[in-house]
Amino acid sequence: MTLDELNHLGKNAAEDFFSQCCSASRWAAIMVKQRPYQSLADLLQTAEIAWQGMQRPDFIAAFEGHPKIGDPASLKEKYRSTLATASHEQSGVNVAPEHVLDDLAQLNRRYEKRFGYIFIVCATGKSAAEMLEIIKARINNTAYSELEIAAAEQAKITAIRISSMLDQNQQTEP
Repeated sequence: MTLDELNHLGKNAAEDFFSQCCSASRWAAIMVKQRPYQSLADLLQTAEIAWQGMQRPDFIAAFEGHPKIGDPASLKEKYRSTLATASHEQSGVNVAPEHVLDDLAQLNRRYEKRFGYIFIVCATGKSAAEMLEIIKARINNTAYSELEIAAAEQAKITAIRISSMLDQNQQTEP
């Protein structure tokens, strides 16, 4: 989809687009109302400003839009590396050892029990081992600081999703 197409979508279709980027409905509604966007930079800036105005219920709604990492089977699938995919990814991607996946799953369950929501991190480009180190570093945070960190990670994820969902080669710039 181009930026011009996004600007001209009906309200429901535009809400659907933004909900795919972030499942916080209040954020998506704001993004729809702020159209039209002049550029991807304008859209991303508006997304960040709108996100900064969100509160805990909005953050939780956004987090709930992510798959839960606490299931070892889903972790194995997420971090499985094959010859076919390896040729398309950076050379640093490796198959995650079983113990790393098990530890990550265990810490994810502890994290969710402690904070009341799933572990949120912008995982783009990160290995399972890196994710494990991140959750280890964050699991003892205060509830307040962890919510701030998780919300900032959600903002990164949302920006990546917006950028990837728009065909940047065909966007019209005024």
